[in-house]
Amino acid sequence: MLLAIDIGNTNLAFGIFEGEEMRATWSVATEIHKMADEYAVLLLNLLPHQGLSAGDIDHAIICSVVPPLEPVFEELVQRYFGISPLIVGPGVKTGVRICTDNPREVGADRVANAAAAHHLYGGPLIIIDFGTATTVDAVSKEGDYLGGAIAPGIGIAAEALFERAAKLPRIELVAPECAIGRNTVTSMQSGVIFGYTGLIESLVTRIRRELGGKARVIATGGLAHIIAKETGVVEEVNPHLTLVGLRLIHEMNR
Repeated sequence: MLLAIDIGNTNLAFGIFEGEEMRATWSVATEIHKMADEYAVLLLNLLPHQGLSAGDIDHAIICSVVPPLEPVFEELVQRYFGISPLIVGPGVKTGVRICTDNPREVGADRVANAAAAHHLYGGPLIIIDFGTATTVDAVSKEGDYLGGAIAPGIGIAAEALFERAAKLPRIELVAPECAIGRNTVTSMQSGVIFGYTGLIESLVTRIRRELGGKARVIATGGLAHIIAKETGVVEEVNPHLTLVGLRLIHEMNR
């Protein structure tokens, strides 16, 4: 079985694949100061809940946008599973041609998303990843990664209001009943949720125009479902897109 690890700034995603089938997936908070042994205790305790054990894992792949945690998880996989993981980066086959000014700048998660989305849905595509940052990426009909846009994530925006404005509270990220907020909380929810909905709709419109035709819009990330409910431009929500991309990249490099 394959262990796929997606190391994000806010969350870590683990996926277990048996062939093309995803047997299990978990998401936990990213804690940059945790050691390999601490993360190992967490992961090894999750496996039995799905009827799995460390002995079932014979391959692993890692993608990371948090450089200090990459060696931590490499050590974890080597020590507790006895295997050397494939780490997505320069020199690794991904099936995605990166057509940007500096391909090395493109996050491994965005490459994995492009690989998975083109495999699953064809092209051209617009991929929206609602994570710590909100990324909106363009993929050509042929599966080339063309670039995209990066905005502060929904959670970051809401937290910044709480931290930087003395009288504004921390809010739950849910859509209010109407855009005209009747109190501070619903006003903030309107600004964050409906404001980000408008941001996404505008970027999709612009990117579609630049792609020269209708591109299918796929959303992923922990907060994707919040915005997808508020707009018709998102055609599919796939919460495990990055993990699926990691499985595909692993197959290309076996």
